[in-house]
Amino acid sequence: MNEIDKKNNEDKDKEIEIPGTLPVLPVRDIVVFPYMIIPLFVGREVSIKAIDHSLNTNRMILLLSQKDINVESPEPNDLYSVGTVCMIMRMLKLPDGRVKILVQGLNKARAVKFLQQELFYMAEIEKMVESKSQEMTLENEALIRNVKEQLDKAVSLGKTILPDIMVVTEHIDDPGKLSDLIASNLGLKTDQSQEILEMSDPIKRLKRINEILTREIQLLTIQQKIQTEARGEIDKTQREYFLREQLKAIQKELGDIDERTEEIREFKKKIEDAQMPEKVMKEAEKQLRRLEKMHPDSAEAGTIRTYLEWLTEIPWSKSTKDQLDIKAADKVLNEDHYDLEKVKERILEYLSVRKLKEKMKGPILCFIGPPGVGKTSLGRSIAKALGREFVRMSLGGVRDEAEIRGHRRTYVGALPGRVIQGIKQAGTNNPVVMLDEIDKIGMDFRGDPSSALLEVLDPEQNNSFVDHYLAVPFDLSKVMFITTGNLTDTIPGALKDRMEILYLSGYTEEEKLHIARIYLIPKQLDEHGINSKILKISDSAVRQIISYYTREAGVRNLEREIANLCRKVARHVAEEKAKKFNITANNLHKYLGIPKYLPEEEMKKNEIGVATGLAWTEAGGDVIYVEATIMKGKGNLTLTGQLGDVMKESAQAALSYVRSKSKELGISDDTFSKIDLHIHVPAGAIPKDGPSAGITMASSIASALTGRAIRRDVAMTGEVTLRGRVLPIGGLKEKALAAKRMGMKTVIIPHRNKKDLDDLPKYVKEGMNFVLAESMDDVLEAVFVKKENPAKTVNSKAEIAAKSTSDRSDSKKGSKIKTSKLKNAASSNRRVKASKRSKGKV
Repeated sequence: MNEIDKKNNEDKDKEIEIPGTLPVLPVRDIVVFPYMIIPLFVGREVSIKAIDHSLNTNRMILLLSQKDINVESPEPNDLYSVGTVCMIMRMLKLPDGRVKILVQGLNKARAVKFLQQELFYMAEIEKMVESKSQEMTLENEALIRNVKEQLDKAVSLGKTILPDIMVVTEHIDDPGKLSDLIASNLGLKTDQSQEILEMSDPIKRLKRINEILTREIQLLTIQQKIQTEARGEIDKTQREYFLREQLKAIQKELGDIDERTEEIREFKKKIEDAQMPEKVMKEAEKQLRRLEKMHPDSAEAGTIRTYLEWLTEIPWSKSTKDQLDIKAADKVLNEDHYDLEKVKERILEYLSVRKLKEKMKGPILCFIGPPGVGKTSLGRSIAKALGREFVRMSLGGVRDEAEIRGHRRTYVGALPGRVIQGIKQAGTNNPVVMLDEIDKIGMDFRGDPSSALLEVLDPEQNNSFVDHYLAVPFDLSKVMFITTGNLTDTIPGALKDRMEILYLSGYTEEEKLHIARIYLIPKQLDEHGINSKILKISDSAVRQIISYYTREAGVRNLEREIANLCRKVARHVAEEKAKKFNITANNLHKYLGIPKYLPEEEMKKNEIGVATGLAWTEAGGDVIYVEATIMKGKGNLTLTGQLGDVMKESAQAALSYVRSKSKELGISDDTFSKIDLHIHVPAGAIPKDGPSAGITMASSIASALTGRAIRRDVAMTGEVTLRGRVLPIGGLKEKALAAKRMGMKTVIIPHRNKKDLDDLPKYVKEGMNFVLAESMDDVLEAVFVKKENPAKTVNSKAEIAAKSTSDRSDSKKGSKIKTSKLKNAASSNRRVKASKRSKGKV
């Protein structure tokens, strides 16, 4: 028996005897294992020649896998060195020139050396002998059993393996053959299969197969879970759809109506009731038909439903009837606001035209003025006077064009722009829409909102305004747009051109007093639960609050200080410390503390080289002093006081004018080359700039050079040219009020500002003399103190030096002058510490 077995083994070894040199067949994207039978399609000429050579010899060929499947003509370096010696069992030539072969893996082999033939490679091979199988231990038997169970589980989870292979694996107990069979049927990647092929130890190879099967089972489990969830959602949706269709059929039979049908009917009724324009109605009906055909739970159905709600809720044809009683409207405007006659007159003019002509375009007004003058509250009063709805939207910091025009419906969460939202909020198509802070609109990569407003605020275009969300035109011509801002400089020119700009200047002290008496004090008393019997505020106290506790053009801080006063009194009343309070200028500091601001100190006497100018600031008008002094030097000009470029140029122009008129002024020609001129504008800590300080500086320079004193009761404003012409200025009302507060008797203004005198209140013009100057000659004639001997002038070098020495005399010779300078310095320090004003515009 042993001899028979030995003979059989010898025959078997003889059958699979492998030669030392074999042709090489490169294969792509596959690794062939021993005992594996697989068909291959061969198309490369090199491979076909290798097959022909194998068929002509021993039918054996070495299959080596390519490292990169994209290489068409692989070199030895492009192939793995370990492969499988296969037997070509069958060969079939195909019509397209390719060859189909059926091969069976015999044994593993390593290509030791490649030999180049004419058209293919031959390789000297070394047969790889597997490690001898160890005795079947419990651990190895358990590993084999576990691999078979893992393979069964993978198949149960959906892994595709032929049933015949599963049957064969059940009867294989050899670890090497089992691992090769499973690896060849798992569909592994080329690098994984090559890794297993190169392992010579069958137990290690089987353990690697076990690891791969474990990971494959985890992936299959997760994949099955995902498929189950997705299938569940689909099944649920289909089930709900069938149930709804059945319910619809049942309700149809019973005569009932489902919710969706009711929703469609409601939309149809809303579309009819909205009285839309024909174009808009066609679009609404089109979207409704789309909604009717869609599944109610789809995302697009929700988008269309929201769109139809917006279309039907916008007031296409709903308007409020204007109150065209001119007297009643005038009464409403006067009840809410004091003064502002120009604005009130413009509104009454609109009402008058509206009364005569029913269909007219709404005006587009722009209120420009400092904070706190009542721009926003004026818009509310206008809406109240007209009997219209009021909508306010702030444009400060808006940078996205979609804020005005809306988002397109393709975006998630898209909405119409703020204009259409405001119209819907008002509920009418002719409200008063206030666009606050139009001068503070921003711009970035998302667009330019100011450009989007061009269509909104253009009466010739806004009758067909198209919002990106609605995508249908809406008539904005009936809307009355009112915009507000602090400055016109930051408003684009094209946008400014579309608006009618009305300037609201700051209130005077008298106007603030009336506003406090009529509006602010009664309002704050009511808000703090106090009546006029408990708290009485005298006019002198209100004036002191205006002058010493606020510095503004409007009345916002004034109202805040009055509220502060009411809170103090309310606390005393609550603590039952007193029942009546009478606030006067003498006891005001007990409630509001020390004054926050100190006004400019009035000049005590006429001085040489000191002229009084008038400035405009955001807080109203103010008085500034321009000081000029001369000293020995070389003709240099020094400017101090934080002057801006415009004021520096005004000083240069003023000096040039005085030099050109030196003969008329009695100044010798060589004077300017022997002195230095210093011009200073207190207070030095406050920046100053503006175009209207020219005549003030020219007067100060002329006074210093001629030695003639300037009248302390004369204030002036205006720009000067090199030819001595006086140019017009702005802010005359505020400047005149500042002169009135400082007790000035004469105010010099440009002749071309004569028209502005009509806008000044009567109480301002009373007791003041306005000098209309066409040239600097008129200015100098009015500012200099009249002398008994006008021929006496400073016209020599000695007199100039003497005057300069006198101006800079020490304490022994000029104690009075030194004392005066110390007082002026102390006054200047008090002004700098007490005043925290914004940048002044002279």
